Amino acid sequence: MSTCDSSASNTTLANNSLIEIMTGPDNQRKAEQLLSFMLEKGLSFYDEVVTQLDHALQAAELAKKSNANNYLITSALLHDLGHLLLNEKSLAEDLNHEEIGANAMTTFFPSTVTEPIRLHVDAKRYLCTVDQDYYNNLSQASQNSFQVQGQYMSAREIELFEQNSHFEAAIQIRRWDDLAKIKDLTVSPLKTYQVCVSQSLLSIS
Repeated sequence: MSTCDSSASNTTLANNSLIEIMTGPDNQRKAEQLLSFMLEKGLSFYDEVVTQLDHALQAAELAKKSNANNYLITSALLHDLGHLLLNEKSLAEDLNHEEIGANAMTTFFPSTVTEPIRLHVDAKRYLCTVDQDYYNNLSQASQNSFQVQGQYMSAREIELFEQNSHFEAAIQIRRWDDLAKIKDLTVSPLKTYQVCVSQSLLSIS
């Protein structure tokens, strides 16, 4: 299977998976179903010292403590949803989890939630390019994944990225992502974010 065919297949898989997960009649129920999925699938380790669920909760906690709005807190919580939808187990291959996760979420969430997620890998590339100390301080897993995620940006890529209306939100998600890898850290449980996620969903007509 070609790279393009594989990417299309993964996109379809993720889209269908999320639609099958979030079948509730209202946003409260959809949010509950999504968080239940995260609770079930997020217990695996993904080349870090924390589980995927712990990582998501730590990122959301950082967003909440920064007085971020509901959309950005939801983005922080769900920024790696693509990994869970694809059931990824290794960073050896770049499956574009950020694109696949964001694309799947567009059915349910506004761009203020999905676009920072879509851009959070590019945000790492940007920060690595403009700040060598940033790269040096990344976890080993993040340094490894950087090698398969496009590596350094060109001058033109930097210019275009800085012009993106979601640039600042993506950088913030990236910062929280990098910090959300502390073993055995006590944070708020997943259920505390149900209202936040519910309120961030698109209105049902």
